Parts: sequence; C-alpha cells; structure tokens
Amino acid sequence: MRTSFDEDFDVIVIGAGHAGCEAASACARMGCQTALVTISLDTIGQMSCNPAVGGIAKGHLVREIDALGGIMGRVIDRTGIQFRLLNRSRGPAVQAPRAQADRALYRTEMRHVLEFTRNLHLRQGVVTDFVIENGQVTGIQLQDTRRLRANAVVLAAGTFLNGLIHTGRSTYTAGRAGEPASIELADSLKRLGFPVGRLKTGTPPRLDGRTIDWDVFESQPADERPVPFSFLTETIEQPQVTCHIGYTNESVHKTIRDNLQESPLYSGQIKGIGPRYCPSIEDKVVKFPEKTRHQLFLEPEGYETYEVYLNGFSTSLPFELQQELVHKIPGLDQTKIIRPGYAIEYDFIDPRELTPFLQTTRVRGLFFAGQINGTTGYEEAACQGLLAGINAALYVQGREGFTLRREESYIGVLIDDLITQGVDEPYRMFTSRAENRLNLRYDTSDARLSPYGRNLGLLADSEWERFSSRRDRISKLRTALLATRFKRSSWEHAELSRLIEKDLGDSISLASLSQYPTVNPSILFDFLPASIKSYTTFSDLETTVGDLLYHGYIRTQQQNNERIRNQAEVLIPANLNFRDISGLSHEMVERLERVRPQNFGQACRISGITPGALSTLLFFLKTSKN
Repeated sequence: MRTSFDEDFDVIVIGAGHAGCEAASACARMGCQTALVTISLDTIGQMSCNPAVGGIAKGHLVREIDALGGIMGRVIDRTGIQFRLLNRSRGPAVQAPRAQADRALYRTEMRHVLEFTRNLHLRQGVVTDFVIENGQVTGIQLQDTRRLRANAVVLAAGTFLNGLIHTGRSTYTAGRAGEPASIELADSLKRLGFPVGRLKTGTPPRLDGRTIDWDVFESQPADERPVPFSFLTETIEQPQVTCHIGYTNESVHKTIRDNLQESPLYSGQIKGIGPRYCPSIEDKVVKFPEKTRHQLFLEPEGYETYEVYLNGFSTSLPFELQQELVHKIPGLDQTKIIRPGYAIEYDFIDPRELTPFLQTTRVRGLFFAGQINGTTGYEEAACQGLLAGINAALYVQGREGFTLRREESYIGVLIDDLITQGVDEPYRMFTSRAENRLNLRYDTSDARLSPYGRNLGLLADSEWERFSSRRDRISKLRTALLATRFKRSSWEHAELSRLIEKDLGDSISLASLSQYPTVNPSILFDFLPASIKSYTTFSDLETTVGDLLYHGYIRTQQQNNERIRNQAEVLIPANLNFRDISGLSHEMVERLERVRPQNFGQACRISGITPGALSTLLFFLKTSKN
C-alpha cells in the first residue's frame, strides 16, 4: 500500500538557513515545484551568529555563488551596512570582500526574495521523519501529521539536529536560542544508519550600544568605494556605519583562568569539537598564554537597533561571569549585556557518506547541505545549499549531476575536501586550501562559473548579457594594455617615470607598467586611450591587471601541482620530527603527527593538510636526502 500525502512537490528543502535558502531558490528557478519547510517562517535567512557575510576565502565563496546564479550576494548588497575589501595592501588573489549586515533587514530581504520566486512554496512545520520506499526518499513526515511528497529532499538542518545549548552549568535543548531542537529527525537519521558525530560552535554576548563608551575604542570606517558581492550590483547606495576595535587585557585573562571550572568547554560538559579558527575567549586564553590581549570588534547589528555584536568574545561561561568580564574591558565598564553568549552542540553526518553531487549513498534522492556536513560559516553552508539544490533539481529532471573541480573554484575545493577527507573539526574555507588560488580570485568568479549558471538556467537573459558585456570589455582592455606603449620621447613616458620614480627604458607598455608594485589601477586608468576609457570601469581594470600580474605565477603553479602529483611514492622516515621542518605551522605539524604518513601520497590525503604545507614537506624530504 502506497503512502498517502497531503501535498505533492518535486523537491522539498528542510531548513531555511543559508544552505536551505540557496537550495530552494535554485530548485525553483530550475523549474521544480519546490517546498521550503522550516520550523519558523519568521527566521528565514537568520544570521544566528555574526551578522556579516564574506571575509578571507568566504568572500570568494559568495562571489562564486553569485556567478552561478545564487542569491546570497544580491541580498547582502541590499542590506549591508559596512562594506570593506580585506587585504587591500596584499595581492589580488588574497583580497576578499566582507560586509556587516543589518540582521533584521537581511532576514526580511531573503524572505522577500524567496516569496516572490516562481515555483517556490513556503511551509512552516517541524519535520520528524523521512518517507522512504525501496531505498528512495519519497517525502517527509511533519509533527502535525502532514505528509509532503517529493522525488528529492535536501536536508539543511544547521545546528538543529539534537541541538544542546550551554551557558555555564545550565543546558537546554534548542536549535539556536529561542528555537526548538530537531530531536526526532536526528533519531531518524541514526535509524537509517548514517554515522553521526558531534560538533560545537558558539556566540558572544550582545551589548547595549547606549551603555558603551565609544570614544575609548578605535574606529573602523567602511571603504569609501564599497565593493559589492554581486556582479549585478553597480553601486552600494545605502548609508554605511562605523565599527570599532578594542582589546581584552590581563585582568580579563586572569579572571577566565581562575574560573575555568565554570566553562562547559573545560569541565567536560561539552563533548563536541569546536571550530579551530573561531575559538571561544576561554580557548584563546588557555591556548595562547603568551598573549597579553586579544582583539575585539564591536559591530552594530543594524540601523534601527542599539544591539552590538562583540566579535572575538565567543563564550559559554555563566551570565554573571560574562558580565564581570565585559566590565573589565576599558570602555565597557558600564555596559549591559542584552543577550548572553552561549555554546551549542549538534549532530553532523560524516560527509564521506556523500557523492560529489551531495547526494547520500544510503538513500537515493536525499541530499545534505550545510552544517550537517561538518562545516561552519554562512558562506560554506550557502555554497553547499546551491550545489545540493542544483543537483536535486537535476536528479528529479533525470539529468546528469553537476560538480565543480578544485582548480576552477573554491566551491570545488570545499566539496572535494568534505567528501574525500571528511572532517575532524568544523570545516572553514581558507585561501590556503586551494592549490590554484592565484587563479581563483574573487573578481574572476564570473569568468570561471557564469557559463555554468547560464547552462543550468540560473542566469536570466539580462544577467547573461551583463556577464557577456563585462567579458568583452575585459578582453578589449587587456589588448589595449598590451598594445599601448610610450616611447622615451613622449610626455606620458616622462610623467610615468616621475610618478613611480624609475627609469622606464626606451619604451614601456601599460601591461608592463602594471607589474610595478607602486602602480595602481587608478594611475593606469589616466593613461588609457580615450576610446577604451569611455567604457572601462574601475572593476574591469582591476580584474585585467590581476590577470596580467599572475599570468606567469599561474603557469608555475600548474607545473608545481603536477610535480606534487608525481611524488606520491616518496618515503617519509618513521622517526621524522615534523617540528624540525621550517615553514610548517603548528596545525600542520599536529595533523601530520596524528597520522604519521608513510609516504608523501598518504600525506596528501590527510584531512585539512594545505597545498603549501605539502610543498614544504616535499622540499624537506627531497633536500634532506642530499
């Protein structure tokens, strides 16, 4: 007897966090009747931790999401309140956009985008089980007895699976503060045989900005020329706010050390593994005892609120102790805490259970995306949601699945890392994880990925025309930079020599000039031919210069990648002390010591090992033989 259902859909997406929103949007725009089911429609797109998007490598992910036709970049461009391009003083490959968001506006805009997406249907309810027939998912069961049918299901449950919140010795079940945990659904996954682990993340206290002495802190203004996330956004029009920088001190550190028994992290109360790269303030004090202070960022939560996010002060200590510690920070001695920080433990599934399409190997038609796969961060979740949604739609339509390669995207790096190496701690994207990062700049995401988005049906005609126009402009600009030369007898040659204080020889092209460290795109723009300057944007010029800058390096990098692939059988001495290898970080040493690989090929397969660390190790092994 076949199961009866209350509603029929092509795809069901469970969870309306950043992964779920991207998955549902993609499925619907690819022509599938899609249901987005969430515990509360009021928290669609909720920024449960830091109200910000982007950052180093994370900004690259958002640009790639946008290039494929995803929605995160478009939403943050409309709701960001402070835009900054990080690493401006360094090379283009490691520069990345970041934006502080108005938390409430982001949530409202995301819901608006989804509600006006054709084929997308929002449903509120608690999912308790999957309906599975002959190894194929056919629907879901809701707590209120409704049953929804679908040919594919994307699970993007975030921290809700068996979520447990800790504040001091107090614990309670929740998906995040104020929302119920998903207990029955977590049990359903275990019954299906999925290997389950526990991870942990946390948040800092939120402060009442009216009680902060702002004059004590260093101001951090927005960029004068904000860099958008979406290739469709021409300018950021909304007003920008100022954030502030502060520091902890020895008094704060001593109080934490004296009260470690009150921390669930150190009392043994928390069993899950926390994120290495976003540690709690307790972890910072214990693991870096030599540091006399730790940097803090005071970030406004929005235009219409006094609430301030104390970035860098994540904690699960008791509320009374949190208040005492905050008062020990200069400028916060009278500050009131609006919401205390807390830690949350939750279930995740070993991502090695997934195919490259993010479909589970145990149940056909069931896809996982986001923190359930062991990742941390909105951006990491969103890109998985986009890929899971794309592949769920393709699965339903009987089409071939879609993947991205490591050498063409950070998204490809992330998914390959997850499904081949698994995770032993919450996975966060870094530029160092990508072997081809010089070729994966944030400003080249459209050139690399937009053709895929067009073929998948995620980029409309007008969006494709904008991409094609930009591609053509950059091609013409590159030709102009290579062709435009100034002889020593010209006034341009004399002026450029004066500007950069160097003898430029008998003649020089604008392309060669762009390689000088002191020459920025604004200087080049002034010397472009008028015919080119008339349609060239500053963004186009930056991208073209970056392409020229890295051309030789990219060729060398590709040769280096090939060299590493050919060295799999190089033996690693059993008694090798990895700490003796200059250039290996403490983390890389820790990972190598834990596994003790017998050869270089095994070292390449260690979870979390970076391409840079592999190059350093291989160089050591080769030179130590001589």
